[in-house]
Amino acid sequence: MDEEYDVIVLGTGLKECILSGLLSVDGLKVLHMDRNDYYGGESSSLNLIQLWKRFRGNEQPPAHLGSSRDYNVDMIPKFIIANGALVRVLIHTDVTKYLYFKAVDGSFVYNKGKVHKVPATDMEALKSPLMGIFEKRRARKFFIYVQDYDENDPKTHEGMDLTRVTTRELIAKYGLDDNTIDFIGHALALHRDDRYLNEPALDTVKRMKLYAESIARFQGGSPYIYPLYGLGELPQAFARLSAVYGGTYMLNKPECKVEFDEEGKVVGVTSEGETAKCKKVVCDPSYLPNKVRKVGRVARAIAIMSHPIPNTNDSHSVQVILPQKQLGRRSDIQKPNGSFVQ
Repeated sequence: MDEEYDVIVLGTGLKECILSGLLSVDGLKVLHMDRNDYYGGESSSLNLIQLWKRFRGNEQPPAHLGSSRDYNVDMIPKFIIANGALVRVLIHTDVTKYLYFKAVDGSFVYNKGKVHKVPATDMEALKSPLMGIFEKRRARKFFIYVQDYDENDPKTHEGMDLTRVTTRELIAKYGLDDNTIDFIGHALALHRDDRYLNEPALDTVKRMKLYAESIARFQGGSPYIYPLYGLGELPQAFARLSAVYGGTYMLNKPECKVEFDEEGKVVGVTSEGETAKCKKVVCDPSYLPNKVRKVGRVARAIAIMSHPIPNTNDSHSVQVILPQKQLGRRSDIQKPNGSFVQ
């Protein structure tokens, strides 16, 4: 370890591993370290034993939950939108050869005490109980406007400048009711709260178009895909890319301390009495606690269920969105759910 590197990367989260891979491809000498004995950092996917160790110390998981290897539990659960920027990054960097994906069965939204499928086709939209027959007609006109909208073609704008017109003003033109607005803003545009209503409508329209394009890409029941063995596979894929181009990896390295010179510039990283010299350090915030400040918190819960979620057609993998208004909260609850057991 007592060598000199161009860059030392601390933490194996997705951002750190993407940068590590790209820097290695660019010909830099990279050392990548993590205090954990697994990849992924805060966004890792843990088997059952690792999960229990993280939250219950030395306690062993109950035997009735089955084999530890059957579980890949995401610490920061997310689904990947099929036509989004991350997918384009994965394809461009060619790390898809290290990954296996599965299309998510469906996206659902909580409305008036029940879980409903977010329509993925015209037929599903016609049958959906989320809107009445007259509301569906009004919504159809709005969806056609969004579908035909081209930022570079003023003929599709219907006289509205969406960089100035708010989402509230755009939706008001089509006379949609509050439940439909809730469904559009949170289940299709995937906004987490209602601030978007008073912001320029262009962002919401782009989000809706991305949702539709992502559904069309794989012709599935939802716009989402997911790594078969958990989100922790993503940073591992970029770690492999880095290793192919000469990157060095060291896991289970405790107390990685970033060293600075008298001018406050980075000069290396020390762990277990050894110091690796470098010109630059890339790290997740937990490695430099004195240089970051907390600006918010996210509440998460992990539930191991013995049955599919009711009203989801016994789907193996779903997303359930609980809009803020339905719960009397200031932000949404999003519940990715999956049972990709191997």
